[in-house]
Amino acid sequence: MSDGEREVEDGAHLAGVPDEFQRLWTPHRMAYIQAGPEPLREDCPFCEAPQHDDAERLIVARGKTAYVLLNLFPYNSGHLLVCPYRHIATYDQATPEEVAEIGALTQTAMRVLREVSRCTGFNLGMNQGEVAGAGVAAHLHQHIVPRWATDANFFPIIAKTKALPQLLGEVREAVANAWPAAGV
Repeated sequence: MSDGEREVEDGAHLAGVPDEFQRLWTPHRMAYIQAGPEPLREDCPFCEAPQHDDAERLIVARGKTAYVLLNLFPYNSGHLLVCPYRHIATYDQATPEEVAEIGALTQTAMRVLREVSRCTGFNLGMNQGEVAGAGVAAHLHQHIVPRWATDANFFPIIAKTKALPQLLGEVREAVANAWPAAGV
């Protein structure tokens, strides 16, 4: 090998080599993860939001018993939440009026998102309780997540894809910097 040439190493054993998982780098979600399960809140954010200016709290529509706002930590652009004003934890605690309005607001939100973002599908859901993944378990809320064929944001079990909130280099640097000097 001459002085100007470098030996090319076989990268099959190096970190970051492709495996059966695709990775979606979502570093913006690190703020949510680092804040913990109840990020920066003393009061229920869904009880608090309607008491403020709509633009300030990302509210896009208000109904009689429920309202719609953007998710502060979205899975996709346009990720909306439909919340009853009343502080209830689960769907079975909702009144028939709340159930009807949550449904109507969800349908309207889907139509609006389809128009403004040209999405071709949706994930709708309510995570009931902390063990079910509810970030704010004490206040019922319905997720409306717009989807596109190219967004590739599927769950690992379905599509063997992971959304990673931080680049590998950043993780490596943070771990290395926090490692005890004695190597323990």
